[in-house]
Amino acid sequence: MTTRKPTYVAHCQCGAVEISAWGQPIIVNACYCDDCQAAAQRLAVTANSGPASSVDGSTEFMMFRRDRIACTRGADRLLAMRLSAPSKTRRMIANCCATPMYMAFDDKRPWVSAFRTPFGADAPPVEMRICTRFKRSEEKAEDGLPSHPGYPPAMMVRILAAWPFMLFSRPVGTLP
Repeated sequence: MTTRKPTYVAHCQCGAVEISAWGQPIIVNACYCDDCQAAAQRLAVTANSGPASSVDGSTEFMMFRRDRIACTRGADRLLAMRLSAPSKTRRMIANCCATPMYMAFDDKRPWVSAFRTPFGADAPPVEMRICTRFKRSEEKAEDGLPSHPGYPPAMMVRILAAWPFMLFSRPVGTLP
């Protein structure tokens, strides 16, 4: 693990789990996909759960290169939540206080989507809304953020542009 100071640090509600990220996120988005909404509903019924979605039903994520994010404390307290048994998507939850921490993928995608809320006030602002075709509310936000019915090409280009850098870098740590 690197000794360099992380750019962003996230904590679960009770402070037992810490996720650190080095460098800027690839993108910060609010996702309205049906899976994120289903996961937020499942987490909402959990006693003491940290918020998984915003008031408008979106789940806010900071997407980091997989080699630039690590669990720096409490990895043994992380529990994988899957919406179904065959799902390749793992929402990692701090089981000490039911705080959603990050979302990772079994198929080794080049990014990790960290839940924005545990990063607190230091988290950068949301840049765009994605998968809005699943949005349950017809109300439009008046904040000027671009909204996309699916995954916009600009987001995909940023993800693909980050991928080659991982080939030539050393990971700062690991995530369970």
